[in-house]
Amino acid sequence: MRLVIKVGSNVLTRDNGKLDITRMSALVDQVAALRAGGHEVILVSSGAVACGRSELKVGHKLGSVEQRQLFSALGQAKLINLYYDLFREYRIPVGQVLTMKESFATRREYLNQRSCMTVMIANGVIPIVNENDTISVTELMFTDNDELSGLIAAMMDADALVILSNIDGIYDGEPGAPGARVIRRVEPGRDLSTYIRQEKSGFGRGGMLTKCHIARKVAEEGIRVIIANGKRDNILTDLLSNPEGTLHTEFTPNAEPASNMKKWLAHSASFAKGLVHINDKAAKVLRGDRAVSLLLVGVTAIEGEFEEGDIVTIADGEGRRMGVGRSAYGSNDARRLIGKHDVKPLVHYDYLCLDPQE
Repeated sequence: MRLVIKVGSNVLTRDNGKLDITRMSALVDQVAALRAGGHEVILVSSGAVACGRSELKVGHKLGSVEQRQLFSALGQAKLINLYYDLFREYRIPVGQVLTMKESFATRREYLNQRSCMTVMIANGVIPIVNENDTISVTELMFTDNDELSGLIAAMMDADALVILSNIDGIYDGEPGAPGARVIRRVEPGRDLSTYIRQEKSGFGRGGMLTKCHIARKVAEEGIRVIIANGKRDNILTDLLSNPEGTLHTEFTPNAEPASNMKKWLAHSASFAKGLVHINDKAAKVLRGDRAVSLLLVGVTAIEGEFEEGDIVTIADGEGRRMGVGRSAYGSNDARRLIGKHDVKPLVHYDYLCLDPQE
């Protein structure tokens, strides 16, 4: 089984914001046990900024971007060295993979990263992945490592994504309130919006709303997703050996896994370079039971400038986003052919990814 395990900042840090090396060591012990059991593991780990913050005392005020760059640059070196030393006790080699959201924007870059991690796994090396916070400081950055881990799980055809946070899963009420219980299983289409708070927590950038959104998307692609408490002792080994007796929330995967191309497209919305408006008839056909392509006869307008092969967003007659696709035309040619019959599709079905319907 191939597992992507995401360890959040709130798992790896203490209440004072410093790195919890004892917890980190315990998680490494569990990953080593999974490896010994024949599982492949990719680790998506936060904690670089926390590491850097404990290494240097700055005597003057820094902006938020400067802090992130400085502490992540310092901390990433310390973090990977800690992992290196801890895994070395089990004679398990590890390798660092620093990435950015832009690195997933084109199919070529996407496949290059996939190839890198594939050869690492094939040679017994555990990839330890993190966002390169030293230069990922624009609006085009991952919401947090939940989003990154979902993309990695899809890219690497993982069997399961385990998101370790500082709570036991998604509750049907306020966590800690009398009577509140963990929702053990989330089936496709279940509305969880009434249960989830918008607030972020602790030292991470995201919150449970982000985790839920990513988990639903990844499960739709055919990958099992688990949200569990990384501060519980033996959580990883317990999830595999005694899942029924271990508190967690599991998102049921789609019975029909998406193709590798559609997995990439599902996470490509932020890279879209154009907006395609379609009429109600075309929207209904796309949402129907048959696998169909987006034809230019159903297009009403095109916004933005893009080239053949770029990602475009598709919106219905009300302007609501329906999904994304890889355009078979540049924007100029596409505009010229709006409403035309008997021409190749604007987006072929194999390169079309519709958003899940709630």
